Amino acid sequence: MRHLSLKITALTIAVAQVLASPVSATSPVKPPRTIDDMRLLYCPAPLTVSEEEAMGNRVRAYSGKSVGRVPMPSPPQPPVVFDEPTAMAYRTMPAPPPAPPAPPARPAPPATSVAMSQPVAEMAMATTQRAMGKPYIGNPFPQNREKYAHKDDNRVQRTADNPVSTFSVDVDTGSYTNVRRMICSDNFLAADAVRAEEFLNYFDFNHPAPTSRAVPFLVTTELSQAVWNPQREVMMIGIKGYDVDQSQLPPANLVFLIDTSGSMDEPNKLPLVKYSMEKIISQLRPQDRVSIVTYAGSAGLVLEPTSGANKNKIRDAIKRMDAGGSTNGGEGIELAYATAKKNLMNNGINRIILATDGDFNVGTVNTEMLKNMVADQRKSGVSLTTLGFGSNNYNDELSEQLANIGNGNHAYIDSPFEADRVMRRELKSTLFTIAKDVKIQVEFNPALVSEYRLIGYENRMLNEEDFANDQVDAGEIGAGHSITAIYEITRVGSGADRLPTRKYSGNATPRGNSNELATVSMRYKLPNEESSKLLTYPIAANAGKASQQLKFASAVVGAADYLKGGRNFDGWNLDSMIATAYANIGNDPDKTRQQFAGLMQIARAMKAGEVSSQGDSE
Repeated sequence: MRHLSLKITALTIAVAQVLASPVSATSPVKPPRTIDDMRLLYCPAPLTVSEEEAMGNRVRAYSGKSVGRVPMPSPPQPPVVFDEPTAMAYRTMPAPPPAPPAPPARPAPPATSVAMSQPVAEMAMATTQRAMGKPYIGNPFPQNREKYAHKDDNRVQRTADNPVSTFSVDVDTGSYTNVRRMICSDNFLAADAVRAEEFLNYFDFNHPAPTSRAVPFLVTTELSQAVWNPQREVMMIGIKGYDVDQSQLPPANLVFLIDTSGSMDEPNKLPLVKYSMEKIISQLRPQDRVSIVTYAGSAGLVLEPTSGANKNKIRDAIKRMDAGGSTNGGEGIELAYATAKKNLMNNGINRIILATDGDFNVGTVNTEMLKNMVADQRKSGVSLTTLGFGSNNYNDELSEQLANIGNGNHAYIDSPFEADRVMRRELKSTLFTIAKDVKIQVEFNPALVSEYRLIGYENRMLNEEDFANDQVDAGEIGAGHSITAIYEITRVGSGADRLPTRKYSGNATPRGNSNELATVSMRYKLPNEESSKLLTYPIAANAGKASQQLKFASAVVGAADYLKGGRNFDGWNLDSMIATAYANIGNDPDKTRQQFAGLMQIARAMKAGEVSSQGDSE
């Protein structure tokens, strides 16, 4: 353990040097020598033993790796816990004598996953330990049952045929932190887990906020040459909601709906849920009310509505929660809505916060039935926020869609850092809705724009006629929330068209002002109203110099495309994306931009198969 301490001390010094050093596109920060080193630098740390004990959890065993916590085995056999030098030594040991014939190989992962699977080194270490007569903690052949909805990337649109693009806003960030978890934990990387808009919306691009509450948000645009291809342009749309001080929030009626089934009995699940809930409890006011519903094989109310002034009572109820049994999520949702409606606060915040891995396996398990249940219940004025936890059986598809339909938002909690970020620093954005059913429509001028493509928002696309239809549901914006969307644009006459010329296509003519590239329109409803309001913003045709914010945003959407297979950015490679990110980090108080660039270095090394613990040669 002494060697590990020295290594971590050295890495801590390296972090300070990295964060203090200037970076540029031509000389990005040099990455550490190994993937494990990079993970210690850039990946958020898990719960410590003392943090778990403070939340009333059972003590867990730790490996030398920051992401390697595993359950303690049953007595009397003591666990074998490896620090990093020992683990490296085992990985490089000669192979043991030939073993008996192995059982048939397991099926290959689904086609939607890129080749970043469980490292062979971990399997070799397990085999070596068994040959030495030592137990191996953990499963070197985990069955991954994670579920993700597949959506094809948005296609390039010919403006002459389809000049209008319509979509619902999305403030979710769960895709980014879930993919971060995969990169940080030797896990496979599911291409369908990547949603470019959630990568974008994880970061603050300093969109200007409105100066008054007459309109709940301000819309801004930026038009510039594309970083990845000088023959194309990018248009960034930024939306920033007005902010409120937490002391000015209306009283809250919160129902914590906690999955306590057996699948949650892992260090990155129920213990991390408890830690996350504590971040909310510490901010409760006397006028707020909290109830707790748990579900496993059946659902139960474990805490009646309790004032935020009685924090110890709420904490005690959370500490007593333990995991076990099957997962009747449908019954839990029904009881949570019934509890919320029974204690409904008029003109207050009424919200259910569902914390789960999404592994519903008894009761109502059909996704469409669960979605219909939530759609019916949202009419009561109670919103649903979902928080995803864990791996191997995580149901991203269900968690994300339930939040969309429940007029809420979805986040994925992979670490104490993210719990603090979502539940403390962004709590008012999560809870207090300032506008609902927010839709964006962009009409491009076919005389100036030959082609366009919306990057991301595939599961938020709407028909053109849905824009003015107030019966069509769309996304919500919370206090202080910011939303970012990026269009890739090809100008008429640029020679960069992707779509072939049509033999019988007519000549495009300007629509309205020929100096306008496009018009951005927005519809929204105030929280207690059912009729939408319309805002319009003409976009001038002249492109300017790309800002630091737009360049960093370009690196983010480029990296998202790379992680999905890299088909849409004209051959822009990950090295250039990383250099662009480092050169445009700018103001980064929580170091999330620095972390993003580091995560992409890890992804590059994983893709290249650079898993040797000996490091790269200089």
